Amino acid sequence: MTERELSRLAPTRRGVHERLAGLGPGVPPDFDPRRTLRLRVEFVRQLKRRRTQIAFALLIVLPIIIAFAFKVGGSPSGPPDEPGSAALVSLATSGAQNFTLFTEYASVGFLLVVVVSLFCGDTVASEANWSSLRYLLAQPVPRSRLLRQKLIVAGSLSVAANVVLPLWALGVGAVFFGTAPARSPLGVTFAGGASLWRLAVIVAYVCGQMLVVAALAFLLSVSVDNPLGAVGGAVMLIVVSNILDQITALDPYRHYLPTHWNYAWTDLLSSSISWDDMIRVTGLSIVYATVFLAIAWLRFDRKDITS
Repeated sequence: MTERELSRLAPTRRGVHERLAGLGPGVPPDFDPRRTLRLRVEFVRQLKRRRTQIAFALLIVLPIIIAFAFKVGGSPSGPPDEPGSAALVSLATSGAQNFTLFTEYASVGFLLVVVVSLFCGDTVASEANWSSLRYLLAQPVPRSRLLRQKLIVAGSLSVAANVVLPLWALGVGAVFFGTAPARSPLGVTFAGGASLWRLAVIVAYVCGQMLVVAALAFLLSVSVDNPLGAVGGAVMLIVVSNILDQITALDPYRHYLPTHWNYAWTDLLSSSISWDDMIRVTGLSIVYATVFLAIAWLRFDRKDITS
């Protein structure tokens, strides 16, 4: 066994101390910054956290609660004439795909914002709150690598949340309301393949919209030492954006608010799809996210870590 292999053995294993004692003095420790804070380790840590488990449990329970509410309250009624909340709720019990569309519509404005803010706002601030951030950097983990690994894991969990909700809602809807073809509030019926790829585009669009929430929460996470402040701050700013968006006197400036186009995906519910708004707002979301992440990197790189 070589000296390098001996130096990597855990000192708690039997016989290691005797073999390490036989090493010559001055053996330098191996260090490779690319091997610090590995993604697998960070994924396992975050998946074992109670807040992650509760967040996904809530996403699993919500469609079941909505389905039971429709069963108890009866089928909704009302003539749908536009792809809005009232129109989607009137068709929610017509099949699994319409039930999924309503669940997505009901969740994208607040629930998914909270979940994404939780994953991306808690990731660095929690380390500071536990006083473990400075020890991570003392390993030493390069600051840019720490942010990158944290962001990859938080972003992956956020995408997973955005995918799990509609997929699970599709299954719950199939059990409670059957698998009838999707019906649009505009009177269009979509076959299985057409409705499924539209649903996939909707999920991808919502993920793109959540880039702004994720980047904003991550910026607050590297700026404060309290995870509640980072998560709550991101949610509060999104709520303020929603309130400002209701003030029509702010036209055309409110069109640049990150929440103005939250429901532009309803254009996919017509027979002829208009992509202009979705493409425009996706580009706007990328710009917002890039600016927020750049500020987060710059701030964290220059920040004195005392927590």
